[in-house]
Amino acid sequence: MPMIRTRIQPELKSDVEEVFKRLGLSTNDAIVLFFHQVRLHKGLPFEVKIPLRSKTPNATTLKTFRDTDAGKNLVEYHSLDEMFAALES
Repeated sequence: MPMIRTRIQPELKSDVEEVFKRLGLSTNDAIVLFFHQVRLHKGLPFEVKIPLRSKTPNATTLKTFRDTDAGKNLVEYHSLDEMFAALES
């Protein structure tokens, strides 16, 4: 049978092996189980995604949107230099 070798952080290995032990699985059993699940699902057996920040704007952002839509609290600059000078102060 083919053999799989991999490098893994010792603490991660130890923590995961403790979980496997509580489940009554060896590390080998868990890896074989994972491979069967990948084959069954034709992909990873769980969702993998990059977490995004909240899609809902916070209260300050919502107020800013309302104010600008209403033309309130707007500041007009006549040049970039003027804008950057105001931002630095």
